[in-house]
Amino acid sequence: MTRFFRRKAAAVTIAALALALAGGGIAAAKTTVEAAQPTARTAQQPAVTTASLNSARAALAKGETSIAAATGFYATVVNANGTKARGDGVVIKYGVGQYEVQFGSNVTTAVYVATIGRPDSCCIPPGGEVSVAPRLLTPNGVFIQTRNSAGVAADLPFHLLVHR
Repeated sequence: MTRFFRRKAAAVTIAALALALAGGGIAAAKTTVEAAQPTARTAQQPAVTTASLNSARAALAKGETSIAAATGFYATVVNANGTKARGDGVVIKYGVGQYEVQFGSNVTTAVYVATIGRPDSCCIPPGGEVSVAPRLLTPNGVFIQTRNSAGVAADLPFHLLVHR
């Protein structure tokens, strides 16, 4: 019986060592990817402007639309040039691939989901990446960053869904 447990302990030790080595290989690969795309990890939001703050205050003062108030959702479709194709909110474009969408209520505790997508039903959207975050110093704003498939900032159309 003790021989059985010794063999089992050896097998568990070898399995744990194999998992540790495999995990180390994955961590090394992750480090290499991060080194190749440092901007994806270190990108910062642009400074909040006076015009942006004034727009945010006006949107909060205006309040919610009846659909958003009833459902708890905001949905917005934004063109690559930063104009709103349809939906809720006010869109502000800061720079290449940098957008802010402001709504009529506080969304700091909301869930944000965005995807690259065309405003029409014509074609498949271009490949790329999109990131969302709460907008700094703007409780009713969401910051969106779009990038091409190589991780470089690019103006891309997107769809944004916010659930309060």
